[in-house]
Amino acid sequence: MNNTKNEGLYNTISRRQILRGMGIVSLGAAAGIAGRGCRIPAGAAAPHPAPVLRGRINHSLVSWPYQVFGEEWDLDITCRMARDIGCTSVELVDPEGWPTLAKYGLNCAIAPNGMPGEPYVKGLNNTNYHKEVIGRTRNVIEAAAKAPIEVSSVIAFTGFKYRNAEDPSSDLIHPEEGAKNTVAGLKELALLAERHGVDIYMEHLNSRVPDDTFRGHPGYQGDDIDYCADIIRQVGSPRVKLLFDIYHVQIMNGDIISRIREYGTDLIGHIHTAGVPGRVELDSCQELQYAPIMQSLLDIGYNGYVGHEFIPTRDPLTGLREAIFVCDV
Repeated sequence: MNNTKNEGLYNTISRRQILRGMGIVSLGAAAGIAGRGCRIPAGAAAPHPAPVLRGRINHSLVSWPYQVFGEEWDLDITCRMARDIGCTSVELVDPEGWPTLAKYGLNCAIAPNGMPGEPYVKGLNNTNYHKEVIGRTRNVIEAAAKAPIEVSSVIAFTGFKYRNAEDPSSDLIHPEEGAKNTVAGLKELALLAERHGVDIYMEHLNSRVPDDTFRGHPGYQGDDIDYCADIIRQVGSPRVKLLFDIYHVQIMNGDIISRIREYGTDLIGHIHTAGVPGRVELDSCQELQYAPIMQSLLDIGYNGYVGHEFIPTRDPLTGLREAIFVCDV
């Protein structure tokens, strides 16, 4: 794993846990992109050279896929790769890793919320977890305000819809109750975020794809992007916005460009990319056309980060260069 000490998902899930359900991924990694069941024109998989960037998209590398899949890069390697291909941020890195980012001249576009294990399970929709979630998020916000680099935001989640978040047989939290509780928790955090100049971005996740290697999150309450957008509207703070994960939105709702135009920068604070289906590379094997999606972000005046969060099924550096190439409109 990496060289930080945080107990959260991005730094402590074991290789054994990650490999649950990894048969397809392992075959894809061994056999190249042919293992994904599609044909790619000759030469398309050849490594792109380091791109000359236009400077209109702020590229960020999401750290965890490269520490648990593919080459298992440590944080130093991740930072070096990010810097060399034109990223200005490595994200979802805990405070212990921020000095390493500083060494490479990188920022952290969004930080984890400090929750142990899978941080999206116990969330703000459940008052049983408010004390822990708010307390841990508060600690990260305060650390971000004093960081040696720019740490511009902290992630947030609704959490799972089960009263006992880890027990699907327990009572369900009604969506209206979950929204009310999430709004209350975000409003409390917003006061601190506004005081410290740090943003909070709540992520929408898909619940359709089985829970195999972070491709889907069955049980997640904030699985409808419009539901999440309404929560952000109710909070009413310029420091609290959506983490608009294009992969998850496509699976649950679709209509990506229309929603970007509808929400605008009032609601969208951060972007994640990945190919659909499979949360894989942004190549010709997946269904989304990322160039027009990126252009739609520029059209609404979005100037935040675009974090590349796909799971590598082949050479990860080649995949990253391809992602930046197609998204750098």
